[in-house]
Amino acid sequence: MVLKKKVLHLNEMLMNVGIFEMRQIQELFVEKFGEEKIKIERSLSEYTNTKTGGPAEILAFPTESEDICEMINIANEHQLQVTVIGNASNLIVREKGIRGLVIILTRMNGVRVEENKVIAESGAPLIGVTERAYSASLTGMEFAAGIPGSVGGAVFMNAGAYDGDIGQVVSEVEVLTPQGKTRTYTNEELNFSYRHSRIQDEQDIVLRAIFKLQNGEKKEIREKMDNFNFLRGAKQPLEYPSCGSVFKRPKGHFTGKLIHDAGLQGFMIGGAQVSLKHAGFIVNRGDATASDYIAVIDHIKKVIKQEFSVELQTEVRIIGEK
Repeated sequence: MVLKKKVLHLNEMLMNVGIFEMRQIQELFVEKFGEEKIKIERSLSEYTNTKTGGPAEILAFPTESEDICEMINIANEHQLQVTVIGNASNLIVREKGIRGLVIILTRMNGVRVEENKVIAESGAPLIGVTERAYSASLTGMEFAAGIPGSVGGAVFMNAGAYDGDIGQVVSEVEVLTPQGKTRTYTNEELNFSYRHSRIQDEQDIVLRAIFKLQNGEKKEIREKMDNFNFLRGAKQPLEYPSCGSVFKRPKGHFTGKLIHDAGLQGFMIGGAQVSLKHAGFIVNRGDATASDYIAVIDHIKKVIKQEFSVELQTEVRIIGEK
């Protein structure tokens, strides 16, 4: 019994040392980058579109590429896990939160137009990029009107809608590699496919993207954008927080129809519900937790496999401590 008490006491001491070291690292980040760019133990529910998620030990908001490089260097020196988030529109963060350094890129949001190219930083809202293209009478990105993600996230997952996707319009992408080096990928090197890009495989951080577009008529561009926005409003549950489209489309099927035909539309666990408006969405009806979302996702997968022998794959990213 005495030995057992000593072991427990030692474990507690080791844990306290770890906590003390983390506090020192947290203070180092605040001292280096300031309280405007660094938040400590901040709940990620303030930033995710689902309005769920636990705390980040260190939450960083870089405003330029140099910030990211310095932040990652410090994290590597202290062996911290690094997680990069864009607009958190297609993301679920578990209640226990994320250890280490979490970088949110939304303040790196510059957008400029050069001839027929739109050059956008990673954190720029995709909606804002489509508006800048429209203002410059450039056509090709109308499909992205209304997509709530950021440029970085859109490149990462090759976001798309209405027969269009990012891979069709991206010319070049500048990234920061896990080794801390910057490099530029051409469209061909990015290996775009359905909801996938090379960025996912390499674990690079998107810094900026160049979209190569065509000259067009402003009136026609606006009409297309308005039409896509109307369709989204009519078909998608925009009135509730959600993580967007939850599942990838399985070959030969429509995910929403499978879920509807399985009788799962309206299915609810806690505050997370399969949308009554579009079965491909799971919405927060007011008090949902990340665990509620994950439980609904797992239930849908199980039922669809049983009913139709189709294995659904998630489009949404699920991250954080289990």
